[in-house]
Amino acid sequence: MSNSSKPSLSTRNRFLAAAASAAIIAGAGFGAVTSGTVPVLAEAVSVAPQNQTTGFGDVVDKVSPAVVSVMVKGQTETAMNDGGRGGPSQMPGFDELPDNHPLKRFFREFGGPDGQGESRRPERRGGERHHRNQERPVAQGSGFFISEDGYLVTNNHVVEGGDAYSVKLTDGAEYDAKLIGRDPRTDLAVLKVDNKGSKFTYVGFADDAKVRVGDWVVAVGNPFGLGGTVTAGIVSARGRDIGAGPYDDFLQIDAAVNRGNSGGPAFNTNGEVVGVNTAIFSPSGGNVGIAFAIPASTVKQVVTTLMEGKSIERGWLGVQIQPVTPEIAESIGLENAKGAIVASAQSDSPAATAGVKDGDVITAVDGQAVSTPRELARVIGSARPGKDVKIDLWRNGKAQSINVKLGVLPGDEKAAAQTGDDQQDEDLASTLDDYGLTVAPSDDGKGVVITQVDPDSDAASRGLEAGDVIVSVNSKEVTSPDEVETAIKDAAKAGRKQVLVQVTRDDVNRFVALPTNQG
Repeated sequence: MSNSSKPSLSTRNRFLAAAASAAIIAGAGFGAVTSGTVPVLAEAVSVAPQNQTTGFGDVVDKVSPAVVSVMVKGQTETAMNDGGRGGPSQMPGFDELPDNHPLKRFFREFGGPDGQGESRRPERRGGERHHRNQERPVAQGSGFFISEDGYLVTNNHVVEGGDAYSVKLTDGAEYDAKLIGRDPRTDLAVLKVDNKGSKFTYVGFADDAKVRVGDWVVAVGNPFGLGGTVTAGIVSARGRDIGAGPYDDFLQIDAAVNRGNSGGPAFNTNGEVVGVNTAIFSPSGGNVGIAFAIPASTVKQVVTTLMEGKSIERGWLGVQIQPVTPEIAESIGLENAKGAIVASAQSDSPAATAGVKDGDVITAVDGQAVSTPRELARVIGSARPGKDVKIDLWRNGKAQSINVKLGVLPGDEKAAAQTGDDQQDEDLASTLDDYGLTVAPSDDGKGVVITQVDPDSDAASRGLEAGDVIVSVNSKEVTSPDEVETAIKDAAKAGRKQVLVQVTRDDVNRFVALPTNQG
């Protein structure tokens, strides 16, 4: 049986060898044909696997001692009139109950007629009962040490309204703290613990310019007063604007952050602080995986200034600005819809002094391009007051530059002036039918007042309302309806598809682009 099998094997081997040769030849032929007729495609993205099998235990062990719970207390005084608001006498039908009713007996014994026990009634003064001032908890949050001698960072909204502060470490030790300084605009605050010779574990800041979307982050804090809670996630986005203020530039992370996490740090895997957790997006009030952290670079800059005992001063340009829409860009001949258009240069501001005008589009500051009004606010706000900066702008179809010496951002925003009566004599009204507007000369002779807007017109869809005052069209001042119509027709003759209209409402300027091809 063994001899009969050998020829069979030999034959099979020769067959397989021949088949393999044929396959190689066929493969070479197919490759030759393929290379001649089908384009060679780039390789798909391939990333070496990253080792996260060890988790974040090593990071947490190192940084946790630097993270604290922040307790804030404030002075409170309560005062109630006899039978005051909120007492049982305000309950419907309470006074009609019999004197021996169980509910009345309960309040007489335990709460008195106003909810306060008769045996511990406070002093009466002028018909009111006042309770002695006492410190009560008003807030609780998180923070972290940034120096071994006890300086720590938290949120401004955690300490705001507080009179006394204390911190609790992960080992249970508690220390009193004092407020060194705070900056409401960035929602940051610095506290100082009297170390009494002790040295605290502290953490450093990361270079957040190197933080990428998708990087791991670890949030450590004090959610719901639990203390020492750790959650992990990734950086979901950079440069988020959440409407908190003009300097919004948040990191968005998906690590679970809840009430009490405010002021706590978000770490990278090297144990460096990449941001301070300050806000969450939550329709329900709980964590939904969208949290926002102040970037480390902002924190470091603000905190350093506060630790030096200085107030935060920001550069001030003094302009009201709005975004450049594609329609506005087309109306003024600007190639790209980027920058910030000046709706109004405030009187006596650095911008007005330097010659910045309404309708100018600011495109760069000291060579740094600005694409949006918020970018401009951040660039100017981060500059030193008194610094000379070069403002690149677009004016009357040309690029220009102006040097501006920045001022100090005022502490309070200037209040808008009171509105006037925009009712006009209907006999003076003139209808711009093609644009859905009815306008009339203004009382002071500056501009024309919109008295009616067709709700189906482009003017209405772009926010124009009755009472708005058109002061210029394509940077030309207008004082009559004829001048408005002439300016629009001139723009159309020049090949412009949009015309730039400057409008004031409640003494605030803004620009609106209207199509020229109406009617």
